Order: sequence, then structure tokens, then C-alpha cells
Amino acid sequence: MSVPAGSRWLGRRYLFAVGRLKVPSYALMLYLGCVAGIFAGAAVARAEGLPEQRFVFAAIVLLVPALVGARLWYVLQDIERYRAEPRRVWRRTEGGMGLYGGLVLGVVVSVPVLALANLPLWAFWDAASITMLVGSVITRIGCLMNGCCAGRATNGPLGVWLPNHRGEWQRRFPTPLLEAGWAIVLLVWALTADTPFSGARFAAVVGAYAAGRLVLELTRESARPERTVSVDLAFSVALLIGAGALLILGLPG
Repeated sequence: MSVPAGSRWLGRRYLFAVGRLKVPSYALMLYLGCVAGIFAGAAVARAEGLPEQRFVFAAIVLLVPALVGARLWYVLQDIERYRAEPRRVWRRTEGGMGLYGGLVLGVVVSVPVLALANLPLWAFWDAASITMLVGSVITRIGCLMNGCCAGRATNGPLGVWLPNHRGEWQRRFPTPLLEAGWAIVLLVWALTADTPFSGARFAAVVGAYAAGRLVLELTRESARPERTVSVDLAFSVALLIGAGALLILGLPG
């Protein structure tokens, strides 16, 4: 199927080449998202009285478990395919990251890392929630380029001519753009709202993001159509309930 005019940058595994070096579109946007997110989070940390250099150090260290957890979350949901082709598990060119995996492993590993950096846990994650949202907005553009996280086919008014990761062009829900838009809404709120206690911003961002995913997950093209409930959908419900409980009951420390 021919590529629509003006859309040749979509569905491209590699955005451009520098000599023999091919630059993967998804990896480039993921990198830019991480860098921009850390700068934005550091600015918020400074404004809220956290040591900026220690925040940046901790955020960079925690990128490693966050990226590992995000990739493993994606791989484990399609483990049969990756068991047959184990070399693809860490292949960076094809996209495939699950934000929830990065969130879980990042928060767990942050407990000892922030203790060593002498940073308060919940105050750090209040600022890091800005890092997460900025990174999500930019990375979703990489998803759109790469075709991963593609929306399912639709003939409705929201349909946009887009490819999936297999290069199959159809009118689809623009799911990566919808998720980026929701992250922008949450980012504006997080930068302007007053929160009652340390950690409330983080809990509210996580809960609101999960609520948005409950809707947006239904627009995605499923890699496992035999499943009636995806892991991400079930985890979104759990996060929404947990974040709501934390906002009502408060957070320790």
C-alpha cells in the first residue's frame, strides 16, 4: 500500500543516517524525551527547594532501571515471540516500552538511590512527575514515527491515515497523539495546581494518567487480540484505586 503524500516520515524505523550510522526514530525521540524531562524536572526541583545537582544525578541513575523495567514490561506481554527470537529483547530500533514497567521498577529502586543522595522520597517524585510527563509527550512522537502503540482501525471522525509497526497503513485512532495530548493536559495541571502535601502531585499525576489510559487503551490496536482485558488496562485500574487511596489517606514521610 502506498505511503500518503507528506507522510513519508511515518512508519520509519530509521529517521536519518549520519555516514554509516543509522539513527532510529524511536530511540532518538526517547533520548530527547529523557533529556528534556530531566531538565524540566530539575527546574521544578530547584523552584521547590531541592538540590538541583542531586536531583539530576538521581534522575539519571534512575533512568537505567526505568528503561529496563519499561522494556521488560513490553516484552513479558508478548513473551512467546521474544522467546523464539531472544536477540530482539534489547533491540532498540523497533520501539516497544511499557511506561508502567518503568514506573514500578523506578520507584522501587529509588528508595535506596534517594537515601544515598539524601533526597526526600516524595518530594523527589513530585518533581520527577514533571520529568515523566515531558518525556512521555516527546516519546509518543517517536511512537507515532515508528508505528508502535498504533491505534486500531476506525472509520469514525477521529480516524487518521497511519501505519502500525508492521508498516500496515489504515485509518486509525491516533493513539500516540491522544496520549501525548493527555500528558500535556496533566503537565499544565501539575505545573499550576497547589497540592496539599509532599507526594500528592505524584499520586495525582499517576492516578490521572491511569484514568486516561483506561479510555485510550481501548483505542489501541491489540498485539494479543485474544485477550479481553490487557495487562495495562488491569494495572491502570489498580493504579487509579491506589493513587486515590493515597490522596485521601496521605503519604508517609
